[in-house]
Amino acid sequence: MQSKVLKFASARASLFQESVIREMSRLALQHKAVNLAQGLPDFACPSELKEAVTRATFDDVNQYAITWGDKLLRQAIADKNKRFLGIETDPETEITVCCGATEAMVATMMALVDPGEEVIVFDPYYENYGPDAILSGAIPRYVRMHPPNWSFDEAELAAAFNDKTRAIIINTPHNPTGKVFSREELTAVAKLCQKWGVLCFTDEIYEHILYDQHKHVAMATIPGMEDLTVTINSLSKTYSVTGWRVGWAVARPELTLPIRKVHDFLTVGSPAPLQRAGVTAVNMQDKYYQELAAEYAKRREYMLETLDLVDIPYYAPEGAYYAFCDVSKFGYESDLAFTKYLVKDVGVAVVPGGSFFGNDNPLKNKYVRFCFSRKPETLSAAREKLKELKACKK
Repeated sequence: MQSKVLKFASARASLFQESVIREMSRLALQHKAVNLAQGLPDFACPSELKEAVTRATFDDVNQYAITWGDKLLRQAIADKNKRFLGIETDPETEITVCCGATEAMVATMMALVDPGEEVIVFDPYYENYGPDAILSGAIPRYVRMHPPNWSFDEAELAAAFNDKTRAIIINTPHNPTGKVFSREELTAVAKLCQKWGVLCFTDEIYEHILYDQHKHVAMATIPGMEDLTVTINSLSKTYSVTGWRVGWAVARPELTLPIRKVHDFLTVGSPAPLQRAGVTAVNMQDKYYQELAAEYAKRREYMLETLDLVDIPYYAPEGAYYAFCDVSKFGYESDLAFTKYLVKDVGVAVVPGGSFFGNDNPLKNKYVRFCFSRKPETLSAAREKLKELKACKK
């Protein structure tokens, strides 16, 4: 009798590949390259947070927290929402603390989107959103943003909404482009959401990293979106603790309840001592956020000067800590070929832009992403190596 051939990967897992971003960090280690790929700081988090997590551990905050989050952290998040956004949030019924913004997004998708429903995603997009939709059984529907300013066409967006649309994902400030969505753009999205009864999942983890007087506008503050928005955030980027894996989703109680149920069975809870230390982070004074923005402005200036020096075209980011660059002029057959040359021969690791685009986007193989959340000496080392950059010889 012929034995049955085993199929190891599920149909869902077969629809997407492993993270290209994390793979580039592995290649950086392998080739001893300067890592400007993965979006993590290579400098220390604030000393107050080191002290806070040590204190939490010695205070025996080492067992499960309440599954939807440490009470003190939820209260701190609610207070911060009021302080920065003017939003009243009930910490008991409207906040779910998760294992980073990554889990907050996928828990939200699995809780609020049914298989076969559509989720609108702006293209380019942070690489997790497509797989998140697939894991939820949903169908991602991409709406293109157009260079040089990464704007979207309102008619194209309107055409994407239909009776199957359940949600739209907004990421502002935006990864990978650095675009900050304006109030006018968010209002245009909001009108469509209200017309069709569509939810908006907003990823706002870079809200405090802004440049050139740009302002962060939270979708939940747009009139009529209070009941339709799930706002996702985390400690990772603002407080330089990407490894802590403490994030949260904020939404009305009727949306929060299913999110909490899915979160409970996905991870039970985020690390308890790190949640308690997160109270110190979220309660940072205004001076901290001002200095954060000022320090990143210096890093952005240095990164853009480097790109000018080696003649790599870029979109000057309005927020976040990435430079999205068109490298097609260098003559490599694809973004992946360029990044492999860069990491192996030049000694600088970046992320190929194809991982941020839908398969049929004609821009898919033209861009790469440089991350500048690095120490000055790291950025300086990258500049010296990038001076060796050469066009492809054909």
